[in-house]
Amino acid sequence: MASRGDVVGVDACPSGWVAVTLRGGAFAGAETAGGLSDLLARVGDVAVVAVDMPLGLLESGSRRAEVLAAGLLGAQRSRVFPVPPRQVWEQPDYDAANACCRRLTGAGLSRQSWGLAAKLREANALRDGGDHRFHEVHPEVSFAAMGDGAPVAWSKKGWNGQAVRRRLLADQGIVLPDDLGPAGRVPSDDVLDAAAAAWSAHRIALGTAVSLPAPPETSDTGLPIAIWH
Repeated sequence: MASRGDVVGVDACPSGWVAVTLRGGAFAGAETAGGLSDLLARVGDVAVVAVDMPLGLLESGSRRAEVLAAGLLGAQRSRVFPVPPRQVWEQPDYDAANACCRRLTGAGLSRQSWGLAAKLREANALRDGGDHRFHEVHPEVSFAAMGDGAPVAWSKKGWNGQAVRRRLLADQGIVLPDDLGPAGRVPSDDVLDAAAAAWSAHRIALGTAVSLPAPPETSDTGLPIAIWH
């Protein structure tokens, strides 16, 4: 059972969502579920939920959070994808969303970005519905912060990149066990991203986290838009 002081980091994965819980800044468990509400029910009453998913959309224009995150990552800026306005995400299929994105922004929408649509809507619905424990994070920004501002050069998909990220987490006191139980069936990079999100969640709970931008922008629903680390 979770303690009210626990925090959780959440990342999307092929089977749904994966969460890493921290207690006192140390690893306290990992869970996975097909739906985000089910996942939160499994982790219990945590203080902060940091999720690797855009939270807060604009009616038009670009979110400053992505612009600043891309600048922070420098040569690795392609790891940050632009988040188009809300209307794009409300379209029924990729072709309609792509056409809407071109009309509103002058640029198309990648199929990879559209693949996040259902989960993006799911996460935003929970926050817009009143769960203000939710904070947006970007794992690569978090890993860069752990590394004194230097982005990880290696891809998170390969051995070198995963080894570096696991070491960065361990240096912060987050030691991931070799056996995660059922959550261990989730791809390794998604678990690492959830753990990085949890690191940021712990900083948010302590009041030491930094937001991009600072102060945050405001979404069309009146909630903050920022990437925290």
